Amino acid sequence: MLKGLGGLGDMAKMMKAATEMQTKMAEMQQELARTVVVGESGAGLVKARCTAKGEVTGLDIDASILVPSEKEVLEDLILAAIKDAQARAQTRSASELQRLTEALGLPPGMNLPF
Repeated sequence: MLKGLGGLGDMAKMMKAATEMQTKMAEMQQELARTVVVGESGAGLVKARCTAKGEVTGLDIDASILVPSEKEVLEDLILAAIKDAQARAQTRSASELQRLTEALGLPPGMNLPF
C-alpha cells in the first residue's frame, strides 16, 4: 500500500534526537555561563576571573605591585591574566562540548553547533 511511510518513524526519531541535542546544548551554554575560571600572571600577583564562555567578570591585583612608575608592567600583567583566563575558558568550553557530543553518540571531532 503505502510503503514510503515506513521512513516516517526514522524521521520522528531524528527529530526527537535533534530536539534532545538542542536542549542539552542550551543547558551546556547555561552551565558555561555559570562556570568561573581564573587566569593569572606575574606568579599570581594579577588574577582575572571570567565565565567559561569567556566573559571577564573580575580582576584581583596584589597591592604590592601598585607602583606608579610600573604602570606599563601592571597593564601587561592585567592583559596577560585576562588572556590566560580566556584561554582557560575556551579549553573548558571545548571540553564540555566534547563531553556532550560523546554523550549524544556523535562521532569524535564533530563540530557543534552545526
